[in-house]
This record gives sequence, C-alpha cells and structure tokens, in this order.
Amino acid sequence: MKGYSRIIPAFLLFITLLFPSLAGAKNITLRFSDQNSKTGWGPIHALSPWVEMVEEAVRKNTSHELKIIIFPNQTLAKGKDNWNAVRTGIADMGWCFHGYWPGMTPLADVISLPALPFTTGEKGSETLWRLYEKFPEIKNQFHDNHILLLYTTEPYSLITTRKQVKSLGDLSGLKIRTTGGPPTDQMKALGGIPMSIPMPDVYLALKQGVIDGMGVSWEAVHSFRLYEVADHYTQTPFPAVYFSIAVNIKKWDSLPDDVKKAITSVSGVEGARLWGKKYDMAKEGVYELARKEGKNINSVTLSADEMNRWLETGGKPLWDEWVKKMEKEGYKNAREILDTTLNYLQE
Repeated sequence: MKGYSRIIPAFLLFITLLFPSLAGAKNITLRFSDQNSKTGWGPIHALSPWVEMVEEAVRKNTSHELKIIIFPNQTLAKGKDNWNAVRTGIADMGWCFHGYWPGMTPLADVISLPALPFTTGEKGSETLWRLYEKFPEIKNQFHDNHILLLYTTEPYSLITTRKQVKSLGDLSGLKIRTTGGPPTDQMKALGGIPMSIPMPDVYLALKQGVIDGMGVSWEAVHSFRLYEVADHYTQTPFPAVYFSIAVNIKKWDSLPDDVKKAITSVSGVEGARLWGKKYDMAKEGVYELARKEGKNINSVTLSADEMNRWLETGGKPLWDEWVKKMEKEGYKNAREILDTTLNYLQE
C-alpha cells in the first residue's frame, strides 16, 4: 500500500505536467437576459447561432467550456430593465434595446437619424460598430457595461391598422408608437402623435386601438406577429434603431484572458454584421408566414414627391438639429461624427 501511495501522487503530477491546460480548465456559465420569445426571428436566426459561435470559439481556442444560458421572454429581467440588470449583475449578459433609454447614449443615436443613406441592417450595424471604435466619446457613453457588439435594424417601415398612410395628411394626428430619441423627434415633425409603449405590449395596443400604428422592423413584425393586427405597410424615410449585446464588467473582468479573446473573435464588427444580416432576412419570413396564415400585407412606397415632403419636413433638418443639440451638450465633434457616419454608410 505504501508503494501505491507514492505512485498515485506521482501519476497525478505526470498527468498535470503532460496536460498543463487541464490544471486551469473550468466550466463557465453565463446567464443571458433576453426580452424576446425564443420562437422569435431574432432569437432563432441571430441570437442562437451567435451563442453557438461564441461557445465553439471558446471550446476550440481555450481549455475551458463556456455555456451561455438564455433566459427568454423577460423571465430574468424586463426588456426596459436589461441594461441595469446587466450592470448590477442580475444578468451576466443581455440584449439591450437603446430606444428604451433616450439620452443615455445620445452620440450613438446618430445611426437613428431619419433618412440616412442605407437600406440594410448589415450596413447600419457595421457603421455603428466602426463609429464606436473610432470615437472615444461614443464608447464612453456605454461605459457601464462591456459591449461585445452593436447592431441595427434596417430603416423602419410604418405599419397601421385602420388605413394606409400615403401622405403626410394621412399621418397627421395618428397615434404612432415610436422609440426615444430621433424617432420621436421625427414623428413630432411629421405631425403624428408619438407614443411610448414597451415592445411586448404593442400587439394588444394595436389590436385595441390604443395606437394607430408604429414604426417597426420586419424582424419585430415577425417575432411579435404584428401582421395579424396590422394590414397596412408604408415604406418611408424612417430611422433605424440599434441594440447592444452587453456583459457585466465584473463578470467580464473575471473571465480568463483566452476566453475573452475567443468571445471577442466572433463579436465586434463581424458579430455586428452577422446580427444585422440575419435581421435583414426577416422580411421574407414575414411574407411567408402571412401567406401560410392567409393574412394580408398591403405594402406601398411613398411617391417621389411625397417622399421629398417627408424628407424636407422630418428628415434632413433633424440632422442639423441633432448636431446643434450635441454641441450644446458639450460634444464639439458632433458634426464630425455625423459626417463620418454618412461617409461610412456610403462606402
């Protein structure tokens, strides 16, 4: 027995020396708070594939195993509380919609100005991430959490329940759900009545007539089944909106460096493009669902003359207003940020 007692520790020492990575290996679990249903377009086509990419990157490039547990449908925190839930550690990670918090990241709101020259979420997402990396003033406004990626929708469409909007006159006086910041400013300029309602509540708000319509992405139309309660769709010079995938700073700092490097490798600009591209695909998904369920999607695009009226009333004038507002708040390079945004979007 004495011989065995000497052999076992020696064997363990041999294994440790032979496979040093095993000594520091550990399983890591992160809790991800999501507002959306797990059956929604975003969770199925963007979140789940990205999570798999993150876990695979850690598995291939480190000695650790990472598991991200998604808490869908506001089961860990309400959507409007996700940023603080991540900041305070209620969640380790979270999907954060910045339209809930107007004024918190006002420089990033540049991507939500109306009538910007882009048509896809992929391009908007790439541009927003490049702005985040280029301008310290933008990055600093996200400092409460560690940001893995930022992404945008395509510019919103207008959906309505009672009538098709084909002109500014049609929009005047309608109660339209909007998000905070530039989208609210635009709706006021156009003559609509902006309404602030959490996204999970908009289905009933549309169905019950609390609101007459809303600016919305095709992903949200799919995920929240809004095609069931809104028949009319108008392609307008509406803004896009943006999101972050955020991590609690203490949790991030506690991760091994190689794990952080692996996660980052599938985040940043590549992750932004992935999320944006997946959201761009949602329009086809909406039309397919609507056809299967016998629902109507009456879609129109504003005439050239009408589009110009919208642009002159609630489009480019808001760019200058945004610059003046930011400069008044002390951001002297606001014009540079806007010009850089326009340049990135047109590259």
